[in-house]
Amino acid sequence: MFRIPLMFRINSQSRFALFFFFYYGYLGIVSPYLSLYFDAIGFTAIQISLLMSMLQITRIMGPFAWGWLADFRQDRIGIMRVTAVISLILFTGIFYLQSFWPILLWMFLLNTFSSSLTPLGEAATLHALQKENAFESRYGKLRLWGSIGFMFAVFAGGYWFESQGIWSLTWVGWILLACVTLCTWILWEPPMTGQPLSSGQMRHIIKRPEVLWFFSSTFWMIFAHASLYVFYSLYLVKLGYGKEMIGFFWLIGVGAEVIYFYFQKRVYLKMSARRIIEISFLIGIVRFVVIAYVPAFWPLLIVQIFHAATFAAHHSASIQLMLTWFQGPTQARGQALYTTVAYGLGGSIGGVVAGWVWDSFGPAHAFGLSAVACIFGYFSIRQSSRMATTPLATTPAATTSSASGVLDKK
Repeated sequence: MFRIPLMFRINSQSRFALFFFFYYGYLGIVSPYLSLYFDAIGFTAIQISLLMSMLQITRIMGPFAWGWLADFRQDRIGIMRVTAVISLILFTGIFYLQSFWPILLWMFLLNTFSSSLTPLGEAATLHALQKENAFESRYGKLRLWGSIGFMFAVFAGGYWFESQGIWSLTWVGWILLACVTLCTWILWEPPMTGQPLSSGQMRHIIKRPEVLWFFSSTFWMIFAHASLYVFYSLYLVKLGYGKEMIGFFWLIGVGAEVIYFYFQKRVYLKMSARRIIEISFLIGIVRFVVIAYVPAFWPLLIVQIFHAATFAAHHSASIQLMLTWFQGPTQARGQALYTTVAYGLGGSIGGVVAGWVWDSFGPAHAFGLSAVACIFGYFSIRQSSRMATTPLATTPAATTSSASGVLDKK
């Protein structure tokens, strides 16, 4: 049997970090720059918006379907490898397609398969960390590499495409996706143990009031961020900022996110995941009100630091809180449902509504809408806290295994 030479072996923690780095690096090229490539081809603004909407639309059903298949087969890494290879093969279509309808179909198929990588990658990471009761101490330090990869790709991509032209995006995107695919073949998670999923188990979890209110809160948080992801750069342009300063504002936000992920263990020592989520919504209200109605340089710069709370803290705490409900045969589907409700539905609907408010009432009110969404989200998570009962599954602290050091054994 082939064995990797010792000098090239990477422990499991580093493998997940490497996967996050390249996957979010790939998104850091596709999300901000693919629309520029479509513009260079000659597509209209409406056509570009339809093409880019596939990134969100495929998150509505795709992740949950892949999560169901992974839980059914009890082989998350195997499903990731298959979908990554298919995604890489599909991506080669960008070298040959030039007309709108074939590219629309291409975007749908590509993102349907690649949408599996986030929830299954998260679920595999959490499963491995749970074996050491190491979520609080290690998840953030693994996940921050995704933020670093995204940040590096956005800024390096900007300089690269400025000098080499946007047409080079085809090769840059393909190479990064190839790196993602290779990473899936070195990932490893401990064997899945426990009883197989029983009939109605998933439905029973989802119907719990505290779970429904929790998912409502995740919807509102990503709904709120849709205006940020879609219109923040354009908003800064309208305020008179140049491209370099716009990049600086984004750098501050992602940098704050990285710092939080690194030090998150200290936060978990002082407060629960529910409390962290509640505070993140309160900070979100302040953040979006300032962006909308106090758009001076220093206030805008300061609230970019709040991205550490409204994204990093909220995401990490949501992942941990879901572990109290979704474990074993329901874990991958729970992560997929989170992606579907928050990023699929919340991101898609939030982007459409924000665009309507932007055109009908003005740019500032699109961010005012985000503040209102954070208010709804705050009350949703408060309702979840009030209705919480004994969890269906044990918390990460209760899942400590005697297999200490499992992450470094493979």
